[in-house]
Amino acid sequence: IFVLGKTIFFGAWPRCRGGRSRRSDGGAPRDVPQRHRRSWVWNQFFVLEEYTGNEPLYVGKLHSDVDKGDGKVKYVLNTGDIHATKRLDREAQAYYTLSAQAVDRITNLPVEPRSEFVVKVQDINDNEPKFLDGPYLAGVPEMSPLGTMVVQVAATDADDPTYGNSARVVYSIIHGQPYFSVEPKTGVIRTALPNMDRETRDQYVLVIQAKDMVGQMGGLSGTTSVTVTLTDVNDNPPRFPHKNYQYTVQESLPVQSVVARFKAADADIGSNAEMDYRIMDGDGPGQFNITTDEDSQDGVLLLLKPLDFETKSSFSLRIEATNRNIDSSFLSLGPFSDTTSVKVTVEDVNEPPVFAAPLSRMVVPEDARVGTSIGRVSAHDPDNINSAIRYSIDRNTDLERFFNVDALSGIISTAKPLDREANSVHNLTIFAIESRVALVTVQDINDNAPVFAIDYETLLCENTMPGQVIQTISAVDRDEPLKGHSFSFSLAAPIAVNLNFTLRDNRDNTASILTKRGGFQRREQPVYRLPVLIRDSGTPALSSTNTLSVRVCDCDADGVALSCGAIAYTSTGLSTGALMAILGCIVTLLVMVLLIVMMRRRRKVPLILEEERDIRENIVRYDDEGGGEEDTEAFDMVTLRNLNVMRDPSIRRDVTPDTPTFFHYASAARPPYKTLPDNVVFREFIWDRLKDADVDPSAPPYDSLQTYAFEGSGSVAESLSSLESLSTDSDQNYDYLSNWGPRFKKLADLYGNSEGSSRVFS
Repeated sequence: IFVLGKTIFFGAWPRCRGGRSRRSDGGAPRDVPQRHRRSWVWNQFFVLEEYTGNEPLYVGKLHSDVDKGDGKVKYVLNTGDIHATKRLDREAQAYYTLSAQAVDRITNLPVEPRSEFVVKVQDINDNEPKFLDGPYLAGVPEMSPLGTMVVQVAATDADDPTYGNSARVVYSIIHGQPYFSVEPKTGVIRTALPNMDRETRDQYVLVIQAKDMVGQMGGLSGTTSVTVTLTDVNDNPPRFPHKNYQYTVQESLPVQSVVARFKAADADIGSNAEMDYRIMDGDGPGQFNITTDEDSQDGVLLLLKPLDFETKSSFSLRIEATNRNIDSSFLSLGPFSDTTSVKVTVEDVNEPPVFAAPLSRMVVPEDARVGTSIGRVSAHDPDNINSAIRYSIDRNTDLERFFNVDALSGIISTAKPLDREANSVHNLTIFAIESRVALVTVQDINDNAPVFAIDYETLLCENTMPGQVIQTISAVDRDEPLKGHSFSFSLAAPIAVNLNFTLRDNRDNTASILTKRGGFQRREQPVYRLPVLIRDSGTPALSSTNTLSVRVCDCDADGVALSCGAIAYTSTGLSTGALMAILGCIVTLLVMVLLIVMMRRRRKVPLILEEERDIRENIVRYDDEGGGEEDTEAFDMVTLRNLNVMRDPSIRRDVTPDTPTFFHYASAARPPYKTLPDNVVFREFIWDRLKDADVDPSAPPYDSLQTYAFEGSGSVAESLSSLESLSTDSDQNYDYLSNWGPRFKKLADLYGNSEGSSRVFS
């Protein structure tokens, strides 16, 4: 940190001389070697802290008086000059102790004993005051007098307090005036205003500053916060929010039940807000008692005796609330109590009937006749309405029904002969029941929409001017709201904006219909229909649309209608609307004709020919005789069994079609239907028809029912066709066919007369 170098000497420390030494134990002095005087000479060295220069800071000069200046004495490390080579911080180290020695340059022998010297770091103001205990929390009672001490703050400064004013601190308040002040030297914070009220403001945040250099300009400063809370004192008396309270209880309320709860407000908190309640005076002494709810400080009024509406229907009490903990310092603020009036109204409850006297013992001889009166019971209704009483016997106590009681008079009589030996005592229970008429009222809800009050017939003169009222309408509603009806009127959405009429809601459950224009003509439009929307004010609101018909009329000068409705046209010309209607009809007819033509062109031959559907019931006649059964070229018999094999009109229907088959054969050529097995014939037939339907462009794009007249390949009974039977030499006699009736007459004629022409039946 320090360097010794050659420089100028200026100054000397006091020299120390040798002498005699005295023993520390109090003995006689003894001779000691005389100490040579120190020949070192130096100033007291000081160096400023926080030096920031580029060159080493010169501190001072070491010098010994042995050195004559002839250069024979040298100083270890250097010539004796001291420089600071680093930045020093007094707060880190306040001084440095260095060691020095002077030696002869020639002999290199010490000319002075080794000696130590001190370099003291000189302080500068480089540290601001700091509040080591901040931030502070403090409290002071509200309503404290001026100058009451709140708290003391303290700031410390790391600078040297013995050198200059770097560590001399003064205090000031930056934020918190005019409520508080701080003493500049001690840091004691005091109240600056008297009688600060916690209920108005209970907390203050102060900012305190500490500044060194005795507060002068250029000094460094530090701040801290002090939160001051005003603590509560009992300076507010209790106050009832209302001077009168009213409560209603039923007369059936049990004893020790809570009748009412009320509270006197106290702005204080904690124990200062605790209070006691008491009943000062009132009617019905001993009827009620009042206590304090310790959690909420409510006054709780309790019932001590049963209530009876018929005896006393209301009570008036005077209640007082008083603070428990009263501070004598604030008695001048007034009495710390308050009073209020409480009225308790007793509500009547339907009480059961009360018998006038306890039921007495009744005596009846066992030979008494049926219907003999043996006594009477009497009860009354304790309520003010004094309802009629009806009497009855609890049949659980008279299972055999020996007695009756008159429902109105209460007279008890015998109902059966009595037998003392069987039952000498009968214990009856009599019921007394109030007789009241119950009135049930059905409460109305809004379930009916408003409608026109009447069926309006509105007449509009052709000479009516714009803005003229032509009709005033009103509405009715079957509901009966408590606040009465309130209807709103408007034109329905389709014609809300039109050029002919408008509606004005009069806000009195009526509305007026007005014209927007004039010049109405019956010839153009004889009747106008206006949809009027009427809405009620119920919850939920309901509405209905009513149609108002407005008829255009021919009127006289006084506005009296002479004739209304449509009139016949007298002009030979047609209006634009009529021409457009006729033109539309013509275009529609042309479109329909065009559609019919297109449908006819696209019409296809159906899969089933109608003339072939029931071919089995028709007789097919052929005029050529043919070559007999041997002629197989003239007609193919397969056609009779396969009616619709071919769909293409250009292909002969009497030729066996070449189509795929479900039945697989060894050869490429498929055998005719006649030679196929019975279980394959129908399958092949259906397959052929399916393929036809799949490729038919006129077939519908959905599943449909197809009917085919196909009889199969024949049966073991052989064919009845004349193509085979007439060519045989059979001697069979068919005369019996004539006995089968008219339906077989034709067969009988054919087989009986061989000269007839050839016929084929199918």
